[in-house]
Amino acid sequence: MGSIKDKVSIIGMGCSKFGERFDASREDLVLEAVMEALEDSGLKMKDIEAFWFGSFYEQHGTSLSSILKPDFKPVTRVENNCCSGADALRNAAFGIASGEYDVVMAIGLDKLKDNGFSGNPLFNLYRDNTEPSFGGPASFSLLVPAYAEKYNVSYEDMREAMVHVSYKNHYNGALNPKALYRKEIPLDKIRKSPMVCEPYLTIMDCSGVSDGAACAILTSTEKAKKFRNDPMYIKSAEIVASSGVGMYETSYDYTTILETEAAARVAYQKAGITNPSEQLDLVELHDCFSITEIVLYEALGLSTRGQGWRDALEGKFSLEGSLPVNVDGGLKAMGHPVGASGIRMVYESWLQFHGKAGKRQLENPRTGLAHCLGGKPWNNVSSVTIVGCDLG
Repeated sequence: MGSIKDKVSIIGMGCSKFGERFDASREDLVLEAVMEALEDSGLKMKDIEAFWFGSFYEQHGTSLSSILKPDFKPVTRVENNCCSGADALRNAAFGIASGEYDVVMAIGLDKLKDNGFSGNPLFNLYRDNTEPSFGGPASFSLLVPAYAEKYNVSYEDMREAMVHVSYKNHYNGALNPKALYRKEIPLDKIRKSPMVCEPYLTIMDCSGVSDGAACAILTSTEKAKKFRNDPMYIKSAEIVASSGVGMYETSYDYTTILETEAAARVAYQKAGITNPSEQLDLVELHDCFSITEIVLYEALGLSTRGQGWRDALEGKFSLEGSLPVNVDGGLKAMGHPVGASGIRMVYESWLQFHGKAGKRQLENPRTGLAHCLGGKPWNNVSSVTIVGCDLG
């Protein structure tokens, strides 16, 4: 099995402020992220040889080229549901690893708050109208009773664990000047928030969509030291797509995300991770709903089966815990401009490795993981990207 471990380095990153950016255009958001990355790397736009553009809603690569004016250079638009940004980064890394380019850029963008919907914009049903029409909250709410029944967890304990996940992510987001929501929410207020999917998910269990862009500049590890002494090394970048049959298989029990398990298994193997709970220093995962985060602790091997809810309650994944998760606030507080999130998650490791995370700075982190998930629990695409600041 091939691997790009340590062959590709990130030498600059940038991220716009996420939020309801009615004050900014798509162009403004892209330039916020790109200019930060260029300044960080010391490069100019003319130095970038190719671009990979991750977006769920932008329809063409020219959406990016019309903003950056890259003088007839290749721009590849990548769409892979909520993994669009992660896939753009992955393909950019392959562009470097292949030897075709010396310096490339991966960019993620979506501007969702101008669309008139309170959540993600709507799509038509599958062409033959056989696709179930229920949305994200309804889909992921099914994880709650299934998990509680399988692991004999009371509804009260499940609710309290989910409350603590939301509290943690809002606490972290309050420390992040680029987050959509920058306010700590008291536990009791989270407990009393209105129901969205009775009786399993409240409004405080749900993440928010937002506007935003994120950017990474990549080169080969061989050339990275020409640009800076402290690059970030890509250890693995894996994506797994569902076969779409999970919903119809009696073996699927709604207590895990099989695609995430598969992506993590390969990513860990290629990165040399044998004990993720001990070898990772921070994790950014796809907390579209609080129950999703708990289930993903286990799918990613951060918690043992049936213990994710308990680890959440005991603070294992808080800033002060043994393995901080969603240090920047996650989707819950940072926001979710779909195409940008996969790169935004890697950006948190970049800040942490370079001591630029401000009030949420961790002590000497060396290895980080970013995980995205797009679709339903039984039918989705999952990505796992592992980065580090040390070779080997």
